[in-house]
Amino acid sequence: MTAETTVQAPNASRNFGIDVMRGMAILLVLIHHLALPFRLPLAPSGLGEIFSRRWTNALSFNGYEAVFVFFVLSGFLIARRAMTQFGSLQAINWRMFYRQRASRIMPLLLCLLGVLCVLHALDVPGFVVHEHGQTLGRALFSALTLHLNWYEGQTSWLPASWDVLWSLSIEEVFYLAFPLLCLALPRRLLILGLAALALSLPMTRAALAGNEIWQEKAYLPGMSAIAFGVLSAIATDYFNPSRRVAISMLCAGIVGLFAVFVCGSEIWAVLKNGYMLVLCGAASLSVIACHELSFPPVRGLRWLSHMGRLSYELYLSHMFVVLPVTAMFLHYSAGERFWNFAAYPPTVLACVLLAKLCERWITRPAARWIAPQPSRAALSATSADQHGDPAVPISQANPLLSPPPIQRTAASLASTD
Repeated sequence: MTAETTVQAPNASRNFGIDVMRGMAILLVLIHHLALPFRLPLAPSGLGEIFSRRWTNALSFNGYEAVFVFFVLSGFLIARRAMTQFGSLQAINWRMFYRQRASRIMPLLLCLLGVLCVLHALDVPGFVVHEHGQTLGRALFSALTLHLNWYEGQTSWLPASWDVLWSLSIEEVFYLAFPLLCLALPRRLLILGLAALALSLPMTRAALAGNEIWQEKAYLPGMSAIAFGVLSAIATDYFNPSRRVAISMLCAGIVGLFAVFVCGSEIWAVLKNGYMLVLCGAASLSVIACHELSFPPVRGLRWLSHMGRLSYELYLSHMFVVLPVTAMFLHYSAGERFWNFAAYPPTVLACVLLAKLCERWITRPAARWIAPQPSRAALSATSADQHGDPAVPISQANPLLSPPPIQRTAASLASTD
């Protein structure tokens, strides 16, 4: 079987609305990493003279919240794909699931780590692991064994290009356990467990007060957000809203996200860590609505949806652009901050171009090589084995999950999470 073998997969087309959500989230992360006070902050720039501090802060300092939106979207997309591919979460093929995750995550991660090790060895400023208690070998080991977030919590911040890997540690530890729990637990118990995990978010964050790094990057709060996404995917099996209800859900979700991004301090004053429930709940409403409505592409938002499709590549690679741009801009501006805002559009564009190169030359070829798309006969056999009926193909295992089939390659399947 060749890597280009295609199958007819249900619900295989990309969802424009969800891609826009991903694009908005990664854009907020990029802006946040540019706008830190020691880089190119927006408030003292010319943009700060036009807009109030509330609006420049909303643009500058929602990177952490955007990562939690990513967690929700990740949980939804991966659970939804598993339900579509295998018929139900209880029928998940754990070997295929792990192989798909590895094909999506590992190639670019390994390339990134290789480049970071070279830059550390060359003593390139901004890429050297040098904090007390940290070593290159230990940082590399923590990244490969998915506990870099814990390592930072026990030592200190790693260099920026290493630091972004904290969220990957949380996600992939969750997805190591996810298929096994789906197979081991009855559906109802799985849902109850996910709900308990999701609702524990404020308590787990509050319990970690006193260690800023670990409170921000601990496993359980991030996994709670992923649980929100998985529950949202499961909800689409039970809940089929009318278009009017779906639009109302989307509006409520947008209002909730807007409130957290723009009025987060006021919400925090009332709810404390509960404001993260508002964030994840709003993201869940939005992603369910986007799934149900299946918006056609909107010309003015296509650039944002394109960023969403490249969100993984952007997230891992963007600091290779942000750090040199910041260094050059600070050097040539001689401390003048008025024009800081002018660096943002070309920096974002350069990040997208680098991400596109990563996707074209690393992610896509590796996905074809590591996880070639199985034939439809193989998928049908997997479904029949899981359901005990050799005559039932996967597309009939759950008729509710079977829209018209669409041709799809292994690379496009890998790009949906």
